[in-house]
Amino acid sequence: MMAGWGFADFDDHEGVHLFTDPASGLRAVIAIHSTHLGPAAGGVRFWHYADDAAGITDALRLSRGMSYKNAMANLELGGGKGVVLASQPGETITTEQLKAFGRAVESLQGRYVTAEDVGMSEERMKVIAGETRYVSGLPVESGEAGGDPGPYTAHGVYLGVKAAAKRGLGADDMKGVRVAIQGVGSVGGGLAKLLAKDGAVLTLADVDGVRAQKLADELGAACVAAGSILGVEADIFSPNALGAILTEATIPTLGVKVVAGGANNQLATLEDYDRLHERGILYAPDYVINAGGIINVGLEYLGRGDEAEVMARIAKIPDRLNEVWNESDRTGRPAAEVADTIAQRLIGRG
Repeated sequence: MMAGWGFADFDDHEGVHLFTDPASGLRAVIAIHSTHLGPAAGGVRFWHYADDAAGITDALRLSRGMSYKNAMANLELGGGKGVVLASQPGETITTEQLKAFGRAVESLQGRYVTAEDVGMSEERMKVIAGETRYVSGLPVESGEAGGDPGPYTAHGVYLGVKAAAKRGLGADDMKGVRVAIQGVGSVGGGLAKLLAKDGAVLTLADVDGVRAQKLADELGAACVAAGSILGVEADIFSPNALGAILTEATIPTLGVKVVAGGANNQLATLEDYDRLHERGILYAPDYVINAGGIINVGLEYLGRGDEAEVMARIAKIPDRLNEVWNESDRTGRPAAEVADTIAQRLIGRG
């Protein structure tokens, strides 16, 4: 690995681009990790960070995760990520900032393809698409690949959670399985609704407590404060909010046998791979289980198939998870490490 330019998460990224647009107030990062398999694809998020370095670090980590995710999903796409820095928490991105970000994407001439992520929407992606050709996740006709990636991510996570329950708990179905869900937005909320139909016993939490309580009331689930969800006694912990929540401090507090959720970069450090594994907790590597959204918008961008093809590919997520778990069992290595090794080989770095 080459010098990290002062960033611990720099992983031989092909490019890290910083953009400013004084007229709109845009401040953005686009990180391109790999284009080995194709253009670097990954969503853009609008978020407030403690400082600029934290925003760049997030872009570095997320873009590497997208390289791995796209490779493991057998997509002809590399990995990249866009991060637009909000000046304060709760801020809403403006139309002019969206247009400026679109021009930034266009300036990279197709090396990066953007899509929807945290703080964005289909309507906002349409504004970006007015400034660049290199965007996916746009509204589509029924039956076509594309559109909001959230429901597709949720469906893939749902299939992965069921596979993890069978592997880690010996459960043939989800009836009575206790699942603690952190984050009930598009992905976590969709997952909760699917699991509730199967009779799972749910505990929900979200930084938006009102949203969590409303969904809990709708589904007959329990609801706890956001800061309490990691300590809930359950069978499965499903993180579906932001990343780096499995750490030296939090892993010992987990009262579950399985971790399976849609959040990106759930494990804060490489050392946490071992910490989780040593506790005997079955882990579903995040970029394998949460690939449904990028499968949807990736096939849209590539022009490869329709919604039926998207769903057929998402249905293979449990197979990939079992491949990782089988290798983990054979070698005694953490599942997260095994997944990284497979992905690195697929992008020509193994």
